[in-house]
Amino acid sequence: MEKIHYDDLDTDKLTTLISNRCSFEVTGLSGRMSSAVSKIENAIEPAGLKCRIYTRGRIAAAGASLLGGPAGVAGVVSAAGIAVHNLATYNPDYEIAKHLVDNTLSVLYKK
Repeated sequence: MEKIHYDDLDTDKLTTLISNRCSFEVTGLSGRMSSAVSKIENAIEPAGLKCRIYTRGRIAAAGASLLGGPAGVAGVVSAAGIAVHNLATYNPDYEIAKHLVDNTLSVLYKK
């Protein structure tokens, strides 16, 4: 998978990757994850493609909280929200995974 830097998102490189239906990873975010996601989404949608944005590991965290108590209620609500989001973004061309731990994004072409 190709790696690009946050600064490359403002160049033709992003448009080329999207038009060629490539998967790639974005590094060098330095707290600019939301900005990077917006730039990528704004490159994907004008190309007539759909995307799903999610936080990596969120489903596992929701599942672990289903064990009971107040955290269990939060887990049920979280799992329901994830299911609704997945239905709303059914069959995306791209998935954008936010990796909060290492501050990177994975942009995966799915079709």
